[in-house]
Amino acid sequence: MTQSASLHSLNPNTPHSQLTFANLSHMGLMSVTGEQGRTFMHGQVTTDISSLESHQWGWGAHCDPKGKMLASFRTFVVEDALFMMMPSDTLAVDLPQLAKYAVFSKVDLVDVTTDWIILGVAGEQAPTWIAEHFGEVNHPLTTISGGVLLKDEGRFIIIIKTASYEALTSSITQPIQDQSVWQALEIQAGYPNLAASHQGQFVPQMCNLQAINGISFKKGCYMGQETIARMKYRGGNKRALYILAGTSSQPLLVDSRLELALEDGFKKVGTIIEVVQSSEQVLLTAVLPNDTDNSSVLRVAGDENSTLHIQPLPYSLEDKD
Repeated sequence: MTQSASLHSLNPNTPHSQLTFANLSHMGLMSVTGEQGRTFMHGQVTTDISSLESHQWGWGAHCDPKGKMLASFRTFVVEDALFMMMPSDTLAVDLPQLAKYAVFSKVDLVDVTTDWIILGVAGEQAPTWIAEHFGEVNHPLTTISGGVLLKDEGRFIIIIKTASYEALTSSITQPIQDQSVWQALEIQAGYPNLAASHQGQFVPQMCNLQAINGISFKKGCYMGQETIARMKYRGGNKRALYILAGTSSQPLLVDSRLELALEDGFKKVGTIIEVVQSSEQVLLTAVLPNDTDNSSVLRVAGDENSTLHIQPLPYSLEDKD
């Protein structure tokens, strides 16, 4: 049974956070198969699909011809299939975009979300629990019975066939939390889980994809490459992904507006990418001007009592490639 948890429960000093399970029901899976499947995707996305090995997973983005993101995703290989994991609402609108070009290649693109269950495992005891149930995990991706296991620092994502899920949950003795718990961890990691409503708005560098190995500047041509490469080599990017935490009495959504405190008032600024809220406590990622000072104070538009402060990013914004 899925259970919601407060943002306070994510504090590493609370007992509950020592081992947390979360049902990632907000995430979807696309499979890419066929003789030219990997070649096709290599020419569509920012990451280097051709060199992706069976024990690896990586971030990437699918962009339009102008270099604006249609989706951000994790990608990995299971046997003969390439998988792309992204928010379900984004997958629903991104798959048809890819399919328009796939008709010219020997490739099958299928939404296989209902065939799999995605479970997140986090907390200080997560590595121990994983080792007890799946053995020692030495690679970013490990094949397990009925699925795969993705390792992301001290967190793990179990992607398992629906038919095998019941056997797995029989070994879990505590409530499985809902997606908001995992979203909070993804926000704290500075990850860019792009919602469908933000398609076509941001070049990948505006969401820090270059900082999490989501862009290859060494691979061949792909959709939107010219704009993305120009932004790297000629500059011009004026936005970046920030982590914000604070309070708001209003229910927040990704289309809620933010305001930046100035000496003489407030200025509307930025776009929320992902947000979680427990009572009045909020945690979110937002694209802001990249010259926004870390000491800046923001608030939610329409909520004069709200206060948001910028949190440190857990990575450098320098390119990894």
